[in-house]
Order: sequence, then structure tokens, then C-alpha cells
Amino acid sequence: MSDALLATARAWLRQDPDHQTRDELAGLITRVAAGDDAATADLSDRFGARLAFGTAGLRGELGAGSNRMNRVLVSQAAAGFAAYLREKADGRTPTVVIGYDGRRNSRVFAIDSAELFAGAGLRAILLPRLLPTPVLAFAVRHLGADAGVMVTASHNPPNDNGYKVYLGGADDGSQIVAPADAEIAAHIQRVADAGDITVLPRSTAYETAGDDVVEAYVSATAAVAPAPEAAGGLRWVYTAMHGVGWETFSRIVSAAGYPQPLVVDEQLNPDATFRTVSFPNPEEPGAMDLAFARARRVQADFILANDPDADRLAVAVPDKSVEGGWRRLTGNEVGLLLGARAARAAEGTPGASLACSLVSSPGLGAIAAHHGLDFHETLTGFKWISRAPGMVFGFEEALGYLVNPGTVRDKDGISAAVAILGLAAEARERGVGLTDLLAELGEVYGHFASGQVSIRVDDLSIIGRVMLSLRTLPPAHIGTHAVVSAEDLLHAPAGVPSGDVLRYRLADGSRVIVRPSGTEPKLKVYIDAKADSAQGATQTVADLEAGVRALLEERS
Repeated sequence: MSDALLATARAWLRQDPDHQTRDELAGLITRVAAGDDAATADLSDRFGARLAFGTAGLRGELGAGSNRMNRVLVSQAAAGFAAYLREKADGRTPTVVIGYDGRRNSRVFAIDSAELFAGAGLRAILLPRLLPTPVLAFAVRHLGADAGVMVTASHNPPNDNGYKVYLGGADDGSQIVAPADAEIAAHIQRVADAGDITVLPRSTAYETAGDDVVEAYVSATAAVAPAPEAAGGLRWVYTAMHGVGWETFSRIVSAAGYPQPLVVDEQLNPDATFRTVSFPNPEEPGAMDLAFARARRVQADFILANDPDADRLAVAVPDKSVEGGWRRLTGNEVGLLLGARAARAAEGTPGASLACSLVSSPGLGAIAAHHGLDFHETLTGFKWISRAPGMVFGFEEALGYLVNPGTVRDKDGISAAVAILGLAAEARERGVGLTDLLAELGEVYGHFASGQVSIRVDDLSIIGRVMLSLRTLPPAHIGTHAVVSAEDLLHAPAGVPSGDVLRYRLADGSRVIVRPSGTEPKLKVYIDAKADSAQGATQTVADLEAGVRALLEERS
């Protein structure tokens, strides 16, 4: 086993153009050859598998080996993707646009990709500097490109990176879905099997886009919600979470006519170490503490936070009932605020629809029904939400919102932030705030509440065991609440989203959904309740959260 492993590692080493990962791997090979068991286990982990290319592209830890993100793996992916695009081009020259964020090696991976695309005879356009993911998604459509690649790991840990792929044409600038993912993966595997990226043709004859692409995104996004007169009095805080959102967003704020925010200086500029947070995700405990502190000092009305690549948005409001006096709204609360805004604007439009993932609040369906719009429930991920027929707004509870589908066919934390600024300014004209708007939603559409239980694991087999146990013996109760139906969406009927998801409907109308995370080593459980009052819905969610924790402990 170790001889074959060493041969694989040495073959990888010979083609690696990165001195850092070469040195890392050479040292590991030396220790394995000397009989170091820990080094052998490490090498086995690096080469015993390959980062799978799927509908989310590639994402993983930086390092040497086929099971890590590195220049060899990215070069194989770029060459394979180029072959796929040429195969589909019917003799045309495909165009692909490449963007990158501020993570470690993002620009390196982007330039490798641009050179390999150009070397394969494609028209390759590199965005002018590190920019948010939504700008890349916009550029695919704006430039009429056949495809786009964004080098980012979004809100993953600091030592991760990723490779996110979009298709133009009939896919309209959305993320890839089946069967394209498997077809691209097969091309990538053929490149990998050939075993030497140094022979792949490269060219520096790629283009670098001008700032006009960014200006076009700024103009289109500022138009989402031009500032009303009352906007001048808004006092708000913004954090970029050490990411790339600030430069573009600040330009849009000015273009739309809003006052500039008071910023969290420590988190404003790109920093690949994410030094002030343990996990660069606004959903994670502690990630917004600096923003809360800033908002308390300046007595802000609200906080807006982007994740590092600015495709997600978090919103926080003052709340005297919680420690520290500030509360981050859930993704569902923000989604329903933005959904109601979109529904009011689209009322009476034939075929217009609202869409959300099946784990997001059913309140969006109630909003759609109230305004006479269609409603679509999809699998998780904006690759599905963006394809909902007639969609004028889509969201998922993990802080992702699509408010401007005519411009960007993916979640966009910057355009969502502009829409929230518009809502806040309109509320201010009436002498109310975002919290009051949430209360008004309950009065008009019904009182919905949501909760989530996430179990992070070191051993992925634990997730498989829990899912198998729940499938084999579905629970009759969750806490004190009786289960009236159990659905396994691996075996969903035609027309219903299918995936590794278990859905339980309870006697009181509540809903519990269990699924493995698609991007992190987590088992996620989503809880939704509707009641006659906000307090009643919140209490039901709290009861179910306790019941879910007890159930997972019993099945682990």
C-alpha cells in the first residue's frame, strides 16, 4: 500500500508548479519512506481520494494532494472544463470569464485558469481585481459568456478555497446542475488520468476586463432600491467580514443615494487570515461581535454584514431582550421581509413567482398566495432556486437572497443589502424600523417562526448512521409533538424535489427537516412553526428544538 501511495505522491510532486506545496509534499514523502506512521496516514488522506467536482464545483482545504485544493487540481479542473466547453461549442470559440476573491491562492488559481483556457483556444476574460462573487455571476450574463469561474470558498474556514462554475447560454448565468456536473467531471478525470499538467498548453493571451464591467454591476444594483428622501437620516453599521464586499458596496451605496455606513474598521479590508473571527460566517457565534460593539457605541438603527465573498447578507437589529442589546435576524426573517417587498411589486404580473429552498420558511408560500403569485419550493442551493419559472425573488435560510434576477442569477448579498436599505428608509418615513416591519408581516401573512439545530462532526460516518437510523425507524414523536407523516425525499414522487432529505410533518402543522450539509461536515435540522401569535410560534420552535436534540442524541 505505501509503495503505491508513494509512487502516486511522487508523480504528483513532479508536475506541481507551486514551491510551497512541493516542499510540503517532499517532506511528507521523506517521512513516509522512513516509516513514519503519522506521515503515512496524512499522505493516505491526501491521495486516498479526490476532491469531487459536483454542482458546487470544488471546495476544500489548501494543500498538496488530490484531496486538497492546489495548483495541480485547479489546473486539471480548468483543462477539463475547457474541453467540456469546446465540446459543447459546435465550432464556436467559447468565452469564459474568471473572478477571484481575497483568499489564499485565489488570484494564483484564477490566473492559472485564464492561461489554460486561453491555451485551449477559448476567449478568457479575467476580472480586473479581487471582487465579490455576485460581480462574477453578473459578468457572465453581461458579457454574454458561455461560462464563468469564481475562485472562492465563500464563508468556509481560512485555509479553504474553492472553484465555483457557472454556465451562460440556456443556463442564463446560473450555477451548473446535472448532467453538466458529471460531464465536466469526466473531462477533468481524463486530464488527471493523463498525469502531467506541465504538458497542457498555456497562453498569456487572455483578456483583463476593464472597470466598465464593475460599473455596470454598480449601476444595475443601485437601481434595485434608489434612496427615498428619508434615507438621509439612516444610521447604520457595515462589516465586510474581512472579505471583498466593501469597495463595490460602498460605490453602490453612493450611487443609490444612501448615507455611507459606520464601518467595522478591523474587518473592512480583505484579509485571508480572517484574524478577528474564529469562523468567517455571519451565522456563526461571535462572528458579528465587533459589529454589535460598533453599533452600540454609535447607537445605530441596524447592521448589515456580508460574508467574505459578499454573496450572503446578515442583518441585525437592536433588541433589549437579548444580552448585548443586538440580535441577528434569521435568514428566514430577512427572506420574508424581502419576499413581501418583491411580492408587492410583482402583484398582478402574470406568471410571476416566489421561490425558496425546501428547508426555508413556508411563510414565503403564504406571502405568494396572499398576493396571487406562484410559489416554487426547490432543493437547497441557488442553482435550483435561480431556475424556478417566473421567479422574481428567491431565498434560502442560510442568508442567501436573489432580489435582482434580471441581473444576477445567484444569491447576491450586495443587492440584498440595497433592498434592505430601501425597506429601512421607507420604514423610517413612517416612523418605524425593521423590527416593526417584521411584526407587520405576522399580522398580514401569519406568524411564522423557524429554528435550526446543527451538529458538526469530525467523523462523517456519524451523519450517515443517523440518517440511516431515521430512515429505518422514523420517529413517532419529536418531543411532545406527534409526527403525522414522514417523507424520504430520496424516493420523492415525480415533480417533488429529490435529495438526501427527511421531512416530518407534525400534528400541529409544524415541520421538521433533516439533511446533511452540502458544504460542511454538519447534520442540519430545520424547524418551522406557524401559530396565532409570534410568541406561540416561537414557543413551538423552542419545544421542537429540545425534542430534536434528544432525538439526535438517541440516534447517534
